[in-house]
Amino acid sequence: MLKDEQIVWAIHQMEEDIGPIGPSLDSRTPFQYLVSVILSAQATDVSVNKVTPILFGKYPEPKDLMNANISDVEQIIKSVGLFHNKAKNIIETARIVHEELNDVVPETRAGIMKLPGAGRKTANVVLSDVFGQSTFAVDTHVSAISKRLHFIDAKANPVQVEKKIVSVMEPEELHRAHHTMIEYGRKYSMKTDPAKETNQLILDCDRLNKENEDK
Repeated sequence: MLKDEQIVWAIHQMEEDIGPIGPSLDSRTPFQYLVSVILSAQATDVSVNKVTPILFGKYPEPKDLMNANISDVEQIIKSVGLFHNKAKNIIETARIVHEELNDVVPETRAGIMKLPGAGRKTANVVLSDVFGQSTFAVDTHVSAISKRLHFIDAKANPVQVEKKIVSVMEPEELHRAHHTMIEYGRKYSMKTDPAKETNQLILDCDRLNKENEDK
């Protein structure tokens, strides 16, 4: 595995490659951003951004969405996949936010994770992107990069990946690191046969890992 300072170096190299990057989901309010993140599970941000203007055009506030016809919501979000469960979850989330939370999205991980369809990754994304908190969300890109570049063991779960990155990066760097790694994963496949890889950062991390093992 790479040493902590080598992991930081690798992430900084990704940032130089990708350049300035930020959230790719479109929304106007914390509630809308929360719903967008819930919809993005096992879907691309591009696909979510195609349906949310229609969804939020009809149901902009929690009170509007909680009273929506579920069939109508399903039809609007159908293209993002898993639309039956997602429609049910966002309508119930809207009800809780309106009736129990006075239209205020929770600003704690535990509070967000109590909402239907919102797991740890969703909570970390919302806390970082909306509220500026030092959280770090792990999606498939972040997980694949962390394992392929020897940040952590290949059998590590998302929470272990999250804790590793959080432990080595400065708190103020986590937001940018998250979005950089996602974009890096979109740009470079981490599923290529290692013997055929040409990405210089991947080759450099492989070399550093080998050097660490030999010591």
